[in-house]
Amino acid sequence: MKFVKEIVWIIAFTFIGEALNALLPLPVPAGVYGLILLLLSLVTGLVKLSDVEATGNFLLDTMTLMFIPAAVGIMSVTDVLLPVLIPYIIMIVISTIIVMTVTGLVASAILKHKESKNIKKEASV
Repeated sequence: MKFVKEIVWIIAFTFIGEALNALLPLPVPAGVYGLILLLLSLVTGLVKLSDVEATGNFLLDTMTLMFIPAAVGIMSVTDVLLPVLIPYIIMIVISTIIVMTVTGLVASAILKHKESKNIKKEASV
């Protein structure tokens, strides 16, 4: 029953994201709306982490399986993709480097911020 409750929470936020995507004229995917709303609900305490954690972890663990249909679909249109393969590979490599760099910089900034907070706490005690 716990998993049913957790999946209902996730599906509810997904549905709300779909509704917002239909209502708002912004170029934001419905899944992003749902994830942002779920994040806000977790941060504000409207939804507890324990209410979605097990099902969320299961979905993350099985995520690689979700890409198999897309990979098969790409393999079925290789004749269309061959002329643009090199530009796609270049875009993938560049975007991967950018994402990894930005993620590293953000993580580093967060860690420095936490360390400076801890140093200030220790100095005031």
